[in-house]
Amino acid sequence: MRSKPFICLLLPLLGLTFLFAAPLPGIAAELVGFSDHRFRPGTIVIRNSERRLYLVLRGNRAIRYKVAVGKRRKAWTGQAQITAKYLKPDWSPSAEVRRDFPNLPNVIRGGAPNNPMGVAAMTLSNGNYAIHGTNRPGSIGRAVSYGCIRMANHDIEDLFQRVGIRTPVVALP
Repeated sequence: MRSKPFICLLLPLLGLTFLFAAPLPGIAAELVGFSDHRFRPGTIVIRNSERRLYLVLRGNRAIRYKVAVGKRRKAWTGQAQITAKYLKPDWSPSAEVRRDFPNLPNVIRGGAPNNPMGVAAMTLSNGNYAIHGTNRPGSIGRAVSYGCIRMANHDIEDLFQRVGIRTPVVALP
């Protein structure tokens, strides 16, 4: 008879664990098959047309993330490397963004709710581009940026811990 109160306390906790452990459909990273042998394990592959980012793993597998990519005529293709990693980065609009949105402040501090970089960013060697989080999760899966790759904040946190400086990044059409 004494075990009944324990079970009554345990069941709600198990339910909460299941609720929080369940992946979010459509945005959570997933392990998938990846048989494109052009890319070595550890390479980040962005497929703009799919709006997906792949972290290539051993054994013909990859972790796939849903991302936002550059809008028409802004998406980049080619090769780069991660040059730096930042948690809660500040953001300054580029000259191009400033032309389109002249009322933006010069700097938005990291951690601010209006900071478009989200919780983390990794800059790339190809110019003013980065792979970063976002303060607009509804943009994920769309072509909306000025060339950066946006990820859900929980996904950039995951990728951030898996890769380092000089990680190769390849963006395909």
